[in-house]
Amino acid sequence: MTLKNTRASNYPEWYQNVITAADMAEVSSSPGCMVIKPWGYGIWERIQRVLDDKIKETGHENCYFPLFIPLSYFQKEAEHVEGFAKEMAIVTHSRLTMQDGKLTPDGKLEEPLIVRPTSETIIADSFSKWVKSYRDLPIMINQWANVVRWEMRPRIFLRTREFLWQEGHTAHASYEEAEQEAKTMLNVYSDVARDALAMPVIKGRKPEHEKFPGAVDTYCIEAMMQDGRALQAGTSHFLGQNFAKSADIKFLGKDGKQQYAYTTSWGVTTRLIGSLIMTHADDEGMVVPPKIAPHQIVIVPIIKDKAQREEVMSYVMRLYSALSKQSYDGEKIRVKVDTRDKESVDKMWEWTRKGAPIVCEVGPRDVKNNGLMVRTRNKINTPEWKQVVQFDDFVSSASKRLEDFHMDLYNAANTRLQQNQRTDITTAEEMQAYFAQQNSWVNGQGQKVAFVRGKWSEDPESVDKMKEMKISIRCIPEDQSQKEGNCLLTNKKAKLDVIYARSY
Repeated sequence: MTLKNTRASNYPEWYQNVITAADMAEVSSSPGCMVIKPWGYGIWERIQRVLDDKIKETGHENCYFPLFIPLSYFQKEAEHVEGFAKEMAIVTHSRLTMQDGKLTPDGKLEEPLIVRPTSETIIADSFSKWVKSYRDLPIMINQWANVVRWEMRPRIFLRTREFLWQEGHTAHASYEEAEQEAKTMLNVYSDVARDALAMPVIKGRKPEHEKFPGAVDTYCIEAMMQDGRALQAGTSHFLGQNFAKSADIKFLGKDGKQQYAYTTSWGVTTRLIGSLIMTHADDEGMVVPPKIAPHQIVIVPIIKDKAQREEVMSYVMRLYSALSKQSYDGEKIRVKVDTRDKESVDKMWEWTRKGAPIVCEVGPRDVKNNGLMVRTRNKINTPEWKQVVQFDDFVSSASKRLEDFHMDLYNAANTRLQQNQRTDITTAEEMQAYFAQQNSWVNGQGQKVAFVRGKWSEDPESVDKMKEMKISIRCIPEDQSQKEGNCLLTNKKAKLDVIYARSY
């Protein structure tokens, strides 16, 4: 039942095959957009729930701001506008009229409206009304929303013209408090990636030329995909007073003087689902970490004779009830009984391709023996994939099985990250030769082009060299060696450690 394209044979096509086989999403008739189907959206809902709880635990509240933003708001912040100008969708008319049998734009707006690419400008406008005194600070809010960026080369879950995200925005009285807020939220993203997505990441900050438009500093988490490319999984921006000055967010300080607030913004998107696919999926389909799986255990009744139906279903519902009372990660285990009128083998493979963590098969023989066939998704093609387990043993071990599943996924991904992070490249010539090779699935045959950790001189000419090599600096890691070496792009002396990679 292997997918049409494997990771080793055609990685980009394999990625799309996983999405299709798992029935997660599809390309929409609306150009550049996607339809997220129930299984894919169920994963997003679970990510939302985990992250939303973390956001609220750190003192933030949810709210909502308009989708349409006046163009003049962006013009107040020149650097911000320049960074998003090529991606903005613009509303210029308010209605359509029929002319010569054709619908024609009418009602031209006095001021064009930008369809939200990000909300710093419109939220800063509200902050300017809410903040009058230091007693009004900090303001710590978050919104779950959609955004539009006019992507020219769309790819499901990675780059689409409309996508879903959360964006947090805060305002503070001091530089130090705002900077710490940006770092705190980066840690939240890192924790969620590890604890819910089973995805190891590297934390750091972006170099000057890769920062969010208008930011003082951009912090990020970077993950390694199975083909060695990097994927930016989340960002947190310390905006300083830049947006406060353009939006006039002033407050009366304790010293009785007027001053500008310090702001932050931070967010993750449905791109996280793309990162999950490329971190955990295999040549049979999707593999979903249990903490964000819509259904953690799926029970498939095997009924070939109608006379057996009552007996098998009675046993299945007893198993369902027992499992549903068990807890994992602070919640009751999410159990699904698949009663669709389809061949059991088809249903089993559907759930395998969807990546449901554990699929149980129950037939007349299992009822007779008080057992069940347990298939653990991440063990496929190994002797451990299928096991006959006694009813009570499986119920009592269900939570541990799910936790072991999570840790197996994380450990495999972390091993890949550690083993494919080169630290032995020390010259620009070695660097050039390394990235002249073609990417491949890093667990397959052939060259393994992934991450390089090495020195960077911050020389402007190095940016052009990276463009020529089709790589980028993914981040400046938190853990700096403080040792001097040669820049891997210019051979000049440098102390700064960075992560170089190809990326999505």
